[in-house]
Amino acid sequence: MSRSARRGIRRVLLLLPLVLAAVPMAVVPALALEFTSSNLPIILIDTPAGDIPDEPKVDARMRVIDNGPGRRNRVDDEPSAYDGIVGIELRGSSSLNFPKKSFGLETREEDGSNRNFPLLGLPEENDWVLHGPYSDKSLMRNVIAYWIANELGRYASRARFCELVIDGHYMGLYVLLEKVKRDGERIDIARLREDEVGGEDVTGGYILRIDRFAAGVDGGWFSWLQVDELRPFYRYEYPDAGVIRPAQEHYIQNFVNGLETALLSPEFTDPEVGYRRYLDLDSLVDYVIVNEIAKNVDAYRLSMFMFKDRDRDGGAGKLEFGPVWDFNLGFGNVDYDVHPDAPIRGAQTAGLLLNSRILWGSWQFWFWLRRIFQDPEFIARLDRRWRQVRTDLLTEERIESRIEAAAELLAEAQERNFARWPVLGVDVWPNYFVGRSHREEVDYLKDWFRQRLLWMDAELMAAAATVPDIDLERVTIVAAAEPRRPDRFALLPAFPNPFNGAATISYQLPEAGQVRLAVHSILGQEVAILAQGWRGSGVHRLTWNGRDAAGRSVGSGPYLLELRAPSGAVAGGRLTVVR
Repeated sequence: MSRSARRGIRRVLLLLPLVLAAVPMAVVPALALEFTSSNLPIILIDTPAGDIPDEPKVDARMRVIDNGPGRRNRVDDEPSAYDGIVGIELRGSSSLNFPKKSFGLETREEDGSNRNFPLLGLPEENDWVLHGPYSDKSLMRNVIAYWIANELGRYASRARFCELVIDGHYMGLYVLLEKVKRDGERIDIARLREDEVGGEDVTGGYILRIDRFAAGVDGGWFSWLQVDELRPFYRYEYPDAGVIRPAQEHYIQNFVNGLETALLSPEFTDPEVGYRRYLDLDSLVDYVIVNEIAKNVDAYRLSMFMFKDRDRDGGAGKLEFGPVWDFNLGFGNVDYDVHPDAPIRGAQTAGLLLNSRILWGSWQFWFWLRRIFQDPEFIARLDRRWRQVRTDLLTEERIESRIEAAAELLAEAQERNFARWPVLGVDVWPNYFVGRSHREEVDYLKDWFRQRLLWMDAELMAAAATVPDIDLERVTIVAAAEPRRPDRFALLPAFPNPFNGAATISYQLPEAGQVRLAVHSILGQEVAILAQGWRGSGVHRLTWNGRDAAGRSVGSGPYLLELRAPSGAVAGGRLTVVR
């Protein structure tokens, strides 16, 4: 069967996991698979309601059995590594379409407060990820990518393989990962407290993230620069949107605006006045190396973290790239090149991602990176670093040895995993290679690495030298460099008022936070909720179509608007419907 025909059939089959994704996890049937012991740690989770939602996290009991190296772990052993309360929720975006889910995990005390704990020997913390590889049938792509970053001396999530049981159902092979967050053992930057709003204190630390953007949910800001119709959105990862203070928002937005302004300048490569004043170049070099080795099609546009530490002793804390995250679609595991409708151009192991001219998503390959690749100093550092790591840290022998060690460790558990999730020999989106066994998947991964490293040795620097610059005539300034915010909380007059079809309602927030805008009848009964959740500082506009929460048209007459602010303040207004 041709690849195009196979792809068409697969698109139909993909509807099944989309349906399963909408079904509560507990009702997805588990295979009748007897699971009693493992050479890997065993995690058992019991949920009181028998269901795990997308969000928020629900309380559950977790027991972890890890009897130590060389000793078997049995499901009826006394828990030796953890026995207590956790909060758990589904985790992921496109991966939620798969029947095998990943989970966000939070270790908790009995009263619900955070419980820092060293799960499976990892440095103690309370935020974790249980990653369930599904389309990645090697089961190890993320683990290998994070190991490469660690070899380069960069922090990336530590990982431990385990097997998971939920509510008595065997769920397969999982990877316990550290969630990306500020911590002395993770992203080691200064803790930024709510009262640190000036001087050297306000300069750090910050973690930003480029990812899919959900309006009204994600806190952050759009770049003040636009390339054609595209603008990156910088999400607040730390401090998060619920606690970041106006002065802190002002600082980090101005810092990034300064970097972008420098990149626009004809002197952007000047070490004194250009972008290097703001950006740690070596962190970007390593970030590019890890993502280009993997040929990670999500690189530079999704799950992209950056962080800034505090200025210290007169030295400026620069913005650093990392940590790397999410490599399910790396290392030859996709049958498309950047865009799902674009054909593969040349060999899977060839090509530099930044040389793609296809845009997918409002942040894809945004102009930062293309401008930086025009800097001879960056190219020189990339060249030196690549030649260095290929002689010691990232040789074929070291990488293949790491892959084989993981394969040997998983030899037993992978059989149970693929009995639970029978995808070997099955084309699961977006597989390029479909192996009939785990060994074939591992051998494909090793061969892919060899070919990719050969291509990078021969072509990386030539390809880097031909990355196209952004045509600055395509760049538009769409906002002032100085972020502006309203000076007071207010619900502004609605227009038109009275109205028949729809009315526009505006409100302004001097600071970001949780808001709630509701419509009440004149008797005080709640009719509809127009806005609820996190909103950034600024002016917000929405429309009300004169319908209640059930979608029914309301009757003629006056209605009351009630807006509750992050500070607890309440503002009211009046709106009249005329039928």
